[in-house]
Amino acid sequence: MLALDAGNALFKTLAEGPEAKPRAELLLEQLDAQGYAAMAVGQRDLVLGVDFLKKKTKGAKLKLVSANLVDAKGQPLFPASVVTTVGGLKVGILGVSPESADGTALLPAGVRGLPLGPAVTSEVKRLRQKEQVSLVVLLAAVPYVEAVKLAQGAEGVDFVVQSHDGRGVGMAQRQGVSTLVPPGERGRQVAKLELSMEGNGPFADLSEANRARESQRMVEANIARVQERLKTEKGEDARRSLQETLTSFEARRDALARTAAAQGPATGRTYQLTYLQLGADVASDAAVQKQVERVEPPGSAGH
Repeated sequence: MLALDAGNALFKTLAEGPEAKPRAELLLEQLDAQGYAAMAVGQRDLVLGVDFLKKKTKGAKLKLVSANLVDAKGQPLFPASVVTTVGGLKVGILGVSPESADGTALLPAGVRGLPLGPAVTSEVKRLRQKEQVSLVVLLAAVPYVEAVKLAQGAEGVDFVVQSHDGRGVGMAQRQGVSTLVPPGERGRQVAKLELSMEGNGPFADLSEANRARESQRMVEANIARVQERLKTEKGEDARRSLQETLTSFEARRDALARTAAAQGPATGRTYQLTYLQLGADVASDAAVQKQVERVEPPGSAGH
């Protein structure tokens, strides 16, 4: 298993200050303790500056990554990527942060976000050619529209996991050359992406095929009901209406069958996205809960 965070995790808003430091420290400690391999550096992670992040992750297994954040001299502030092996699969994980050229990104003084496209292209090329990775995951701590652009044009990237806007759960979407994955929102869910690496070519969405098959079964049940009504209906107008409905259902069934078939065999390169909802039915770790309550006491605004 490979655990990743797309960033914008440490602070709730850009207006927070030193009073939110204990919460951010606890989050970094727990991400490391739970075995997260990497986290992209998002705008809301930089509230207390770069030095805070570097100090709190020094010596940690968790790596903060950003291929485009540089200092005033143009020097990288974080590693562009990390490479890890999971189940015999060599995976490259790179991160990107908001661009600052257009003035919309609120970054600390002396921190710049370089253009996303060139930074991603350069690092993906290195990961594929030098590191010889079999899978590339891009942690995009950028606005959704920018993540879509990256997914559409980032050759060599398999999956783009986006954070920034708080969009919550959703469906993975094929966007050009890559698949864009919504990771959930503010720790309320954990996204689980299961991969099969057999075969070549683009990844097929098992979830889409499964949804199509389930819808197909529902449509077939409706077809059976309409056919039963046709057996007993005598009125000409009613029969004409039922026949039109039947034709529509049959066309829908055939379209769903094509969608399911187009996903390819289950032995090819596939993915399936599901979410674990972290509600009251998911038990808390007692030791971690005590730490959380020290930072955000029960009944407080942040709890």
